[in-house]
Amino acid sequence: MGIESPTLTAFVARMALPEINLAAWGSLIYPISLAVEGPIIMLLAASTALATDKIAYRKLFKYMVVMSLVLTAIHVLIAFTPLFYVVANGLLKVPVALHEPGRIGLQIMTPWTIMIAWRRLNQGVMIKYGNSQSVALGTVIRLITLVSVLFFGITYTDWSGAKVGAVAVAISVTMEAIFAHFIVQNILYKTLPPSSDAKPITLKSFTHFYLPLAMTPLMTLLIHPAGAAGMSRMPDTLASLASWPVVYGLIFLTRGFGFAFNEVVVSMAGKPSGKIQLQRFARILAIVTMAMMAMVALTPLGEIWFSRISGLSPELTHLSSVTVMFAILMPGYQVYQSWYGGMLVHHHKTRGISEAVLVYVSMALFGLWLGTKLATFPGIYWTINVFVISGVCQTFFLRYRYKRIKLIHG
Repeated sequence: MGIESPTLTAFVARMALPEINLAAWGSLIYPISLAVEGPIIMLLAASTALATDKIAYRKLFKYMVVMSLVLTAIHVLIAFTPLFYVVANGLLKVPVALHEPGRIGLQIMTPWTIMIAWRRLNQGVMIKYGNSQSVALGTVIRLITLVSVLFFGITYTDWSGAKVGAVAVAISVTMEAIFAHFIVQNILYKTLPPSSDAKPITLKSFTHFYLPLAMTPLMTLLIHPAGAAGMSRMPDTLASLASWPVVYGLIFLTRGFGFAFNEVVVSMAGKPSGKIQLQRFARILAIVTMAMMAMVALTPLGEIWFSRISGLSPELTHLSSVTVMFAILMPGYQVYQSWYGGMLVHHHKTRGISEAVLVYVSMALFGLWLGTKLATFPGIYWTINVFVISGVCQTFFLRYRYKRIKLIHG
């Protein structure tokens, strides 16, 4: 999945008005779509932990439908009503030139939330019952669809880059969700037991378990539009907003290994020697992913990535190359966030996860606010450092919470 964002921005950067369309994608379309879908992202972890039988799956599916419909209604309100201008101009204060491509892109992205919810619920079941290969295959289908639509858009239409990108993402995530639906049927009918000894899921127990998990990505993803709002109030606004989706795409690519590790921890922590092996793997993964980021940041690979592969102008290439130098720690601490967070989910102590995210969000918002008052250099430099410092503090708080649980459970 980490390849998706760099692929999209590489196409958009080679279409008409690249700075405008990259900035619209990075400041409006993608961050708002992510913020709206935030509460349903952890359905993957929830279904991995709770889908013990067919009765439990049916209840989880029901909760998924209700949540995704409510969130899609919120997305529609933002994309199709004057509320868009309240968000774009009043809250984020992005340049007026970005409003129209951003509004159209958001409208096209309407299916995004419900498709993500549907896909993640079924992927959690796949992971729980040993079919993670199909999760990877679904991602391949999503990527092939994305590239196909982007290629068609850049070759045969005169649409803007933001519009083509939104169409490509909406169609590709829909294809992945449909694939996950068909694949999970085999597990539902042949592997998932009709009932089990697990405690039945009720609305109260699900809310108690899931609400802290839901608040976690919601608060985290709200930082994306907050970051755009901050950069819109700092020096070099347009260049920073245009560079941000490309830089974030590269960072996400290296952090993706750490993101995926969360569900691995939840799935395997209870197995014999699971904790020892997972902890050893976490150390290796953190070192390798930080080394990958360092190679791009500190060698000519950075210029090659941003200029030749991503297609950025010389100005944006320089801005992006400097920015990733500040991000070397990010893939490493992401691994440990997934390790500590996964162990807390394993012990059904999810409150510590939401508390850690609250630490992150509070620090990030304060740091971004300071940037609007003090920054005298490109806003993207200030923003990435705020996110790194806040993320490190979040990781150490998760570690503190896990150590307390470890003292109790051993």
